[in-house]
Amino acid sequence: MSWLPSSFAWANFGVLAVGVWAIAQRDSIDAVLMFLFGLVLSILTDIVHFGIFYPVNDYAAESRFRFSAATAIISLLLKPASCFFVYQMYRERGGDYNVNFGFPSVSRNREAYQSIDQQDESSSSSSSAPPPANPFNQAQDAKAAVRPY
Repeated sequence: MSWLPSSFAWANFGVLAVGVWAIAQRDSIDAVLMFLFGLVLSILTDIVHFGIFYPVNDYAAESRFRFSAATAIISLLLKPASCFFVYQMYRERGGDYNVNFGFPSVSRNREAYQSIDQQDESSSSSSSAPPPANPFNQAQDAKAAVRPY
């Protein structure tokens, strides 16, 4: 890719490195979000690079140039689809940045879950509820005996 500056390669390899990190750390939402923003930013910079550095002279007739230009353009055309799949990965990992593109998406119904922050109303309102069970099966007033090991 002699017709593109080195910043084109550095930007795409940087996004590739963040993508490998996002795939390797399966529990990290931040890595996927950084990968998504990197892809969007690389789409914009690729368009700028093509607009500024695409030659209009006889150099464009060489087969090596046509191959490198075709692969760079195909890469640019596939990046929006990659953004869609990375966004789906972000949503699957628990991200809640709600953007509706009109495409079918995988979503979780979180309203069926009960929050652990709220107490159950039936147990707090009844005063005749039994005391909570002792999970260690020891008497409340007795001292714990020293166990020899």
